Amino acid sequence: NQLLGWAPRDGDEVEVNAVVSLYEARGEFQLSVESMRRAGQGRLFEEFLRLKARLAGEGLFAGERKRALPRIPRRVAVVTSMQAAALADVVTALARRAPYVGVIIYPVPVQGAGAGAYIATMLEKVSKRAGTDAVDVVLLVRGGGSIEDLWAFNEEAVVRAAAASAIPLISAVGHETDWTLIDHAAGTCGGIDVLFN
Repeated sequence: NQLLGWAPRDGDEVEVNAVVSLYEARGEFQLSVESMRRAGQGRLFEEFLRLKARLAGEGLFAGERKRALPRIPRRVAVVTSMQAAALADVVTALARRAPYVGVIIYPVPVQGAGAGAYIATMLEKVSKRAGTDAVDVVLLVRGGGSIEDLWAFNEEAVVRAAAASAIPLISAVGHETDWTLIDHAAGTCGGIDVLFN
């Protein structure tokens, strides 16, 4: 119970891992609970909610922190994987809707161990080089997936790097039903449509 991080109450629905044993003298089954979580919410989702509450409490998601998008962007920094299908979508949409906009691709892994650290470092690099590279907006791009697939975009270092960006950042991570903490820290969500509407 001390390891839970929350206090179970009567009536809570929970999922447990337990060892089942039989007390032969009385014919009674026993359950020795080894771990427990709220029903319907996985460990990552609970971690997501805790981190979201803490960062929101620090003001990282406050509206006044967000930077306005440029009316007509000159150059866009696209932070994503070179293998991402979403990258092809972005490049195609920009060529069709705004061929005058320059694009610089800053490659990062968008999934897996260590991806969050790469993304945070690249966001910091883009922010520092914005003037040199003449970039006036950052587009962070990745297709949809499970909470595990998108976890890099929930890591605290990534959220802090997004909130500290010197230039406006648009989160284009996941599909409409996917929400990550980067969405709350970014200036806006939605990708190309937001930029050119």
